[in-house]
Amino acid sequence: MSRNRSKQNFTTSIRILQGIILIGFLVMLGRIFQLQIVDHDKYDPLSRQNAIRMDIVNPARGLILDRHGEIIVENQPIYSISITPAKFDMQNLPLLADLIQTDQEEILERILEAQQYSWHRPSRLFTEISFEAFTAIEENIWRLPGIGHQIESKRNYPLGITASHAMGYLREPTRQQFLDSRNNGGTMLLGDKVGRSGIEMVYEDYLNGERGTEYLQVNAFGQALGSYDNGNLNKPPVKGSDVITTLDADLQALAEKIMENKKGGAVAMDPNTGEILSLVSAPQYDLRKLSGRIDRDYWESVNQDTLNPLFNRAISSQQPPGSTFKPFMGLFGLHLGLITPETEIYNTGAYMRGRAYHDLADPGYYDLEKALTKSSNTYFFWMMDRIASDGHLNEWAEKMKDFGMGARNHIDLPFERNGIIPDSTYMERSFGDRYWGVGDLMSLGVGQGMVSVSPLQMAVAVSSIANGGYRVQPHLVSGTRNNDNTISYTNPERTSIDWIQPLHLEAVRKGMRGVITEGSGRFYADIPDIAVAGKTGTSQNPHGQNHGWFIAFAPYDDPQIAVAVLMENAGFGSISAAPIASLLIEQYLKGEVKREHVLNYVLDFQPRPIEVQQEVESEVEEVLP
Repeated sequence: MSRNRSKQNFTTSIRILQGIILIGFLVMLGRIFQLQIVDHDKYDPLSRQNAIRMDIVNPARGLILDRHGEIIVENQPIYSISITPAKFDMQNLPLLADLIQTDQEEILERILEAQQYSWHRPSRLFTEISFEAFTAIEENIWRLPGIGHQIESKRNYPLGITASHAMGYLREPTRQQFLDSRNNGGTMLLGDKVGRSGIEMVYEDYLNGERGTEYLQVNAFGQALGSYDNGNLNKPPVKGSDVITTLDADLQALAEKIMENKKGGAVAMDPNTGEILSLVSAPQYDLRKLSGRIDRDYWESVNQDTLNPLFNRAISSQQPPGSTFKPFMGLFGLHLGLITPETEIYNTGAYMRGRAYHDLADPGYYDLEKALTKSSNTYFFWMMDRIASDGHLNEWAEKMKDFGMGARNHIDLPFERNGIIPDSTYMERSFGDRYWGVGDLMSLGVGQGMVSVSPLQMAVAVSSIANGGYRVQPHLVSGTRNNDNTISYTNPERTSIDWIQPLHLEAVRKGMRGVITEGSGRFYADIPDIAVAGKTGTSQNPHGQNHGWFIAFAPYDDPQIAVAVLMENAGFGSISAAPIASLLIEQYLKGEVKREHVLNYVLDFQPRPIEVQQEVESEVEEVLP
């Protein structure tokens, strides 16, 4: 009986075990059915994610070319590593630091930045690492889940010129730019580089291209096994468009060379089209140290430099133009009927209007041509006195702005600033109603006082004299070349200044030609075989040495280049700014500089005290070859 009971218990146990196995099997089948059928849409992407890796393929940034097709800015390969924070094990931090030879604290700081951006999207951890570190990461990638590696590029300048204030630099976007990109459906990633100044900034949407994607099959260690689905899901990157500038590379190289160790700005442009041939702001900064991985020490030094190399003096400085303002005063006086080309004003050595306004020109009678040639202040003090006394201040301000002075000219560069051409509203805002009068306006006639301009504004202004009375829009880019080799051209404006009469223009042009042949421009701006017309200027500076100005165009009968040069704290424009402008004209029109004595003079130039400058002006003709 006990045997039967034992047998019965055994049988029961077997059946219970079989039931448990059956139930377990049914549960397993049910779970498989749920995973494979019911929850297929949920878990299939996750399983694929473990077996498939999507790599982002960054596009090549567009090239920047000069007007002749020479490459000014190109791309150079660099090596980068990225991180997906959700997949990275922080226990691997020491290993990562050892492989790339970087402090753990710096890596941790960058990981935290990536986490703030996104836990699940890849972000660049380091750019421009060494090839040795890159290969070490590549060999150990299976030990570092969440770490990626890719070949990218940085900007390179093959011609040796940087045109730093024209080209601009790339830096990582700000967090606000990230947010704006995300809100607008953009694909900006942490570690991306975007233009933060210059052409790189203004034409960012053309240059940056479109990133692509590549799907790879990977094993459990994250090692790539090959392309997934024969690459059918891959999206190739789209290269950025090339930007064709109006710059002349040879002219730009010379301008950068002769503006070294100086402070100021120089702009050369085609007076007929507004194309910028050369643009330099001095001191410059080295774009090569700001491409790729930023040289932090250099970046700090640039930002702390009291000369502010990042400030674009060519388009944003605000300085009185001095006597370079006189040709435009002459045109307005002729327009208003205050003078004719033959009107003579007697210079006693000073113009009296409550006090003496001094004149460095010799005493005697001056008509417009002679007043420009010899730069007589009295002639233009007299004219400004009449303009102010007869209530024409606002019309004067309006007409001066027609030349491009005071207002922005909408060049395709960021951070252009207005100048100042004061009207009655400005005077009342500055001095108060009824607290200003004619005496406060006298100095405006010779480009002093509250008048302020930039070299770009003066280049646009002198172009209107050169081209027969048109205001042209200055621009650095003539077009963008698309990937199908089609070119999209820019459409700059050209507007007639309809109140300027040809006879009035000719009278002013003759005076400017006289500046070069017998006036203060004869020292360094008279170029053999090239008829140059120009005007020197020296603007007073209450905080130190005066500023030197020179504006010019050439050839006289068929102008092809207009130039404006500002030399800050350099004294008389005739011996500081004029030589620089003349070298640019000679280089552009002749293809080379033959006047070595002028080039050497400019390269060795040092500002002198004003009394020494006067001696130099009086003796310079004797020492020139």
